Amino acid sequence: MSKVATLVFGPQPRSVTRPLDRRAEWAKQAAIVITASLFVALCARVTVPLPRTPVPLTLQNFGVLAVGLLLGSRRGFAALSVYLVEGAFGLPVFSPAILGSGITHLLGPTGGFLMVYPLVAFVAGWIFEHKSEHSSHPFAWAALSSVAAELVLFAGGLGWLAVLTHSVSLAIRYGLYWFVFAEVIKVLMSATVAARRHQQRFLASLN
Repeated sequence: MSKVATLVFGPQPRSVTRPLDRRAEWAKQAAIVITASLFVALCARVTVPLPRTPVPLTLQNFGVLAVGLLLGSRRGFAALSVYLVEGAFGLPVFSPAILGSGITHLLGPTGGFLMVYPLVAFVAGWIFEHKSEHSSHPFAWAALSSVAAELVLFAGGLGWLAVLTHSVSLAIRYGLYWFVFAEVIKVLMSATVAARRHQQRFLASLN
């Protein structure tokens, strides 16, 4: 039985489970996941190439954090997995500042960041959904969740850059120094969006 039907009608015997309701719920969730993947793709179009590094500055990371915080760990992971599949099949969802497409893009200098996106969304969503439910400080938890997710992101991204450059120092120079301030802004932006959504849900539950 769908979660919506359970919330509205309460637990029902299996004999009265409605296949149509279940399929409708699956279709709804699939639409949410696909829409979220396209939102990240849209964020990737906002790109600023930087000098002395092959890694561009984009809004992608904000999109990933926002999706994880708003959709939660499971759907966030699913949305970013769909995003990677879309990109792997050559759809123009990755940053246009990086040459190549499909698998070639995933194996490029930003490949490490891209490949951990599902895990990044999962971490952000998991911490926030478990810690903010009964908290009076959703912004703080959203920010902390985003910071934890960013640690996963840069571990993957810098690790892959180190493999490509054969140098940890070069990996840090290319993939970290230029982005610290921008990532702080993205964390604050995603936390603000998540906190406002959390407040809206709380107020709706009171009505």
